[in-house]
Amino acid sequence: MDAITQTNILYIALFMLGGLGFGLGPILVVKLLSPSSHTRESAGKSTQLIECGMEPIGKAWIRFGIVYYLYALIFLAFDVDVLFLFPVALAYNDPSFGYEDFIEIVLFVAILALAVVYAWRKGVFTWTEKTFPRR
Repeated sequence: MDAITQTNILYIALFMLGGLGFGLGPILVVKLLSPSSHTRESAGKSTQLIECGMEPIGKAWIRFGIVYYLYALIFLAFDVDVLFLFPVALAYNDPSFGYEDFIEIVLFVAILALAVVYAWRKGVFTWTEKTFPRR
């Protein structure tokens, strides 16, 4: 092999070792530094702890209202639509920006406003508190 090929193989090997280090390094650090399971207070208990180490209250499998998903979808739609408005804001000072372009922007924002009115009429923005029976 010539010197260029050996150098390329060395770079590839170093890159692979670096990738493995970044991928397996945090796992190794957590395994070495985290407390073992027999040192925890709840080692003898049959309940599982939630992420913050507290015991859960009630059942973990509860139903979430569909309103959470509707909020997420509306947020996602408007988030993406705002991204479309950033290039418009940059092009607004361009001399070739005319009335036709302005009407298109107003139409775009009007369609977004209709989406908000539709969601409002469907009751997406009314928050009702759900009560579940205690067991």
